Amino acid sequence: MADAKVIPFDEDRPRRRAGAARKVRAVPDRPEAVEPVAEAPVRGGGEGGWDRRIAGGLAFLRRRITGEYEVDEFGYDKELTDQVLMSLMRPLFEKYFRVEVRGVENIPKEGGALIVANHSGTLPLDGLMLQVAVHDHHPAQRHLRLLAADLVFMLPVVNEIARKAGHTLACSEDAQRLLEAGELVGVMPEGFKGIGKPFGDRYKLQRFGRGGFVSTALRAGTPIVPCSIVGAEEIYPMIGNAKTLARLLGLPYFPVTPTFPWLGPLGAVPLPTKWTIQFGEPIPTDGYAPEAAEDPMLMFNLTDQVREQIQHALYKMLVQRRSVFF
Repeated sequence: MADAKVIPFDEDRPRRRAGAARKVRAVPDRPEAVEPVAEAPVRGGGEGGWDRRIAGGLAFLRRRITGEYEVDEFGYDKELTDQVLMSLMRPLFEKYFRVEVRGVENIPKEGGALIVANHSGTLPLDGLMLQVAVHDHHPAQRHLRLLAADLVFMLPVVNEIARKAGHTLACSEDAQRLLEAGELVGVMPEGFKGIGKPFGDRYKLQRFGRGGFVSTALRAGTPIVPCSIVGAEEIYPMIGNAKTLARLLGLPYFPVTPTFPWLGPLGAVPLPTKWTIQFGEPIPTDGYAPEAAEDPMLMFNLTDQVREQIQHALYKMLVQRRSVFF
């Protein structure tokens, strides 16, 4: 892979998104041809439940084959996410990591909000589990639109899946448009510094950039919801970093763990740690004047407030945790 320059989210300058914003509609302009899409997958047993699931599955396949489905201007495919991607991630969430979700009531029932979380785990599984937590545990089954690094959209297959799942480029322009449209947006400001840190630095938050996420929330007038994730740090204990190999592959780091690369593909299986995802009290931004987004001191103070709130919750959750795996 060619070397890729990763642009941080807080770099506040106009950028062209990978796959420029566009309205994509795979359905012909024939309203009578469009069948209603189920709001959520049926998750129940029983004869009637299985009948509905089979009928819904067949209807879903027909829509995919005939092109009678919609994606938004960012490439987000709500139906595919609800019925396929969430179903694939849910067993990992419920059975493997056994994620406990707290404070979901702090996420607004409607309207835009920016969820800011810590980042860890060598591979970004924490972002995917955060997406499932919001969708399955929020009363309104809201969808979280994650902001991802450039590298995600440079990888074959991963690029398409990420866009279908609602992820978009981590730049201020995209984030603000989503927030102003009333979407939940998720950002992990530590970026590669957090996800690729050594195991010895686990649960120690890295630098949160220059406050670009705070500036975006201020411009959109949406609340910031701090989020703390415990359990992801231990899924791939990173004891080394093959920097030369990482440069050759154009990656920000190449992890060395107790099992990878020594056990080959088997070493890529994450450890079954017990996770907790906790959403803190929202920090409102709608009380600030429009020009507040240009005040560097205010952005620094709010960024520090969010970071401290996440770090404090992490320490408190670690003290309460019985063990890494139970």
